[in-house]
Amino acid sequence: MKKHAVLVTGGAGYIGSHVVAQLIEAGERVVVLDNLSTGFREAVLGGELVVGDVGDFALVSDLLRAHHIETVMHFAARTIVPESVADPLRYYGNNTGATRNLLACCLHSGVKQVVFSSTAAVYGIPPGGSASEESPTMPINPYGTSKLMSEWMLRDLAASSDLRYVALRYFNVAGCDRRQRIGQSTAKATLLMKVAAEAAIGVRPHVSIYGTDYPTPDGTGVRDYIHVEDLASAHLAALRYLRDGGTSAVLNAGYGHGYSVREVLAAMTRAHGTAVPCIEEPRRAGDPPELIAQCTRIRQVLGWKPELDDLDLIARSALAWEHRLTARRNA
Repeated sequence: MKKHAVLVTGGAGYIGSHVVAQLIEAGERVVVLDNLSTGFREAVLGGELVVGDVGDFALVSDLLRAHHIETVMHFAARTIVPESVADPLRYYGNNTGATRNLLACCLHSGVKQVVFSSTAAVYGIPPGGSASEESPTMPINPYGTSKLMSEWMLRDLAASSDLRYVALRYFNVAGCDRRQRIGQSTAKATLLMKVAAEAAIGVRPHVSIYGTDYPTPDGTGVRDYIHVEDLASAHLAALRYLRDGGTSAVLNAGYGHGYSVREVLAAMTRAHGTAVPCIEEPRRAGDPPELIAQCTRIRQVLGWKPELDDLDLIARSALAWEHRLTARRNA
């Protein structure tokens, strides 16, 4: 009988590919399902890649049965906040609707464990700028709402079946694989560290600083940045936790402290050696002044210990990846 495998949806994307790499290094048998709409075939460093959609009931059901899937790690989603505002039905269809299909397949095929990629966007604008898992969930855009609806489906399915899950609410993911095998390759990305690295080497003309009059130490927005490899290791910790019989849990994934936009740009300047070009623009509607994770629970529940909580290290890794992408384009 085949060894049980882990199905990773969206495993050719930024975060999913880092999780796949760590799963392979841990000796797991991995199957990746990705439609490659925003992911990259070359980012899948091991396992079997199946090109297809999470919303395809027959395909997903066949994969779950054929590979004796024990656990599903679900990353496949649209993730651009402004795009979700402009095209909300795409997000409810691609994120929430497809997740409903995936969970139906899991129930039908007897999958008992799900690790779900959620987001701090479910909190909206938390009072005081800090969010715990008990903070009210009040998303202010369709992206956050689509993820919260998926969390609700997991909660309700777990209550009515023997499925157990861990939902990880990501804060601001940044950085790249330290061995420079994979990284954030998405065109027109909106993550600040990625944008700063692109601006540093001239791929973009500048970084826009949206709002310089927030009630923060330097007037710019403050966010909790977590290195993508630490985030990936949290998923492996969640897998171990569920295999050991852990009960369902919703956990913040962050470091518990933040950096301002100007501090991120300063770190990228140190990494690059010259100032990152930037322009100041008005605040964007809905941007919280500060968004920091209260993240004691993830350490207690999963025994997770981040290793890369260093803004300069994150900036250097992001910059090195941009140089590698540029070399590939020019080859």
